[in-house]
Amino acid sequence: MIVGGGSAGWLTAGVLAAQFNADENLGISITLIESDQIPPIGVGEGTWPSMRATLQKIGLSERDFLTQCDASFKQGSAFHGWRNGNDSYCHPFTPPAGFNQINLAQYWQPFRDQVSFADAVCPQGKIASLGLAPKMLNTEEYGFALNYGYHLDAGKFGQCLKQHCIDKLGVKHIISDATKVNSAANGDIASVSTVDQGDIEADLFIDCSGMQSLLLGKHYGIKLVHQDKVLFNNAAIAAQVPYLDTQDSIASFTHSTAQSAGWIWDIGLPSRRGVGYTFSSAHCDSTQAETDLRRYLARSIGDKQSEQLPLRHLTFTPGHREKFWHRNCVAVGMASGFIEPLEASALAMVELSAKMLAEQMPANRAAMDIIASRFNDSFSYRWQRIIEFLKLHYILTQRSDSDYWSDNCESNTIPAHLAEQLALWRHHFPYHWDTHHTEELFPAASFQYILYGMGFETNAPQRLRKMSEQQATHLFNQNVAKGKQLQRHLSSNRDLLIQIQIQQHGLAPNH
Repeated sequence: MIVGGGSAGWLTAGVLAAQFNADENLGISITLIESDQIPPIGVGEGTWPSMRATLQKIGLSERDFLTQCDASFKQGSAFHGWRNGNDSYCHPFTPPAGFNQINLAQYWQPFRDQVSFADAVCPQGKIASLGLAPKMLNTEEYGFALNYGYHLDAGKFGQCLKQHCIDKLGVKHIISDATKVNSAANGDIASVSTVDQGDIEADLFIDCSGMQSLLLGKHYGIKLVHQDKVLFNNAAIAAQVPYLDTQDSIASFTHSTAQSAGWIWDIGLPSRRGVGYTFSSAHCDSTQAETDLRRYLARSIGDKQSEQLPLRHLTFTPGHREKFWHRNCVAVGMASGFIEPLEASALAMVELSAKMLAEQMPANRAAMDIIASRFNDSFSYRWQRIIEFLKLHYILTQRSDSDYWSDNCESNTIPAHLAEQLALWRHHFPYHWDTHHTEELFPAASFQYILYGMGFETNAPQRLRKMSEQQATHLFNQNVAKGKQLQRHLSSNRDLLIQIQIQQHGLAPNH
């Protein structure tokens, strides 16, 4: 039984149902209960490339997904002003050329003043800056020329998943409010009481009730491990921003622009932009944050429209539960924790949770505690990696224009493992030895893009073999050639999405 819908609940339901085919002959029956009184929290979402495999696994057509969810292609993130207020760099989704065979960072460094690291090793930054798509119309569904995830409307995404899970995967759906969690004699959850559907029993309960964490947090009292001493942002103001022209370019990077007390996200959907300011309430009050956000919006839509645009205020507590699976209850999504939206890890954690649940579904109650322990170890590690990776974006700054940026660089706010890695990277280029798990959230390539985008310098001994230098030169040249070829053949994001819409329904978006 899954308690709670939205992206987390329905994505989990879809992954489990696809794994077990929602076939009661396999001993698995999946029921999702959700209230019709709780609006989705999503204010515009970004996904990782992993979402392509997840949607393909549950049998959802990519073209249906794109058109139903007002979705567009995401090729990575672009950061503006994080280093000194006037800089820009990108974290593309495509790894450096030849990444599994050679570490190009050491061969790029002598030319760091001539070309950015991302542009030297990957064509995606240039492609995205030109507003081009990561694939062509005749590319197979979920295939790509350049690795990509999605930008999407979170509310529409939940509805799309719901329809697919009910109609195609046999997930049972109950609309009702959960009023009480009932315990069994052994301390497990026996059932959940509802307003009008009575008590609903299950063997395994999945808490997707969002920040309320009705089962794991409230019923079992599993505490939240606060992370506000490391990552300060705990509030956000969001807006849905119309395009001035329906043919405006659709950005395929999430644009993250640093502010005095946080940063502004800007994502492009076919019908609108999703823009918001996430900030630290200890460094800025909501009135000033709203002023800063409207000032940012005015640059693209004008002062008058910016002032009239409705804004939505949100607060959150950055942190995660002490554990995520307790007895016969496992939390997924915001019920397990939430850290600021930088690098869009929220849906990726839902995907990973659902995947491990599907692949490690306990055969019986006796096996459940062993798998729960393994699950808790795995996700404790993953949360820590997220926290460290996000913190890395802040601690290399040269900004000193506000307490926010200075406080972020204080040594007592930097996790010990991250500080250790930074000390190592002063003399060793990040590479595969820095990651230890088969499904790492962030590969060494991601650390390279952030480090060298922020101006970090590795002073490693020059031990470059002639043969490797030749290979590196070949890859650098190949990267330039690939970029030029892609520019000739790729259409714009908007043009490709219009073509897909026409193929699906015979209509262009917004018509």
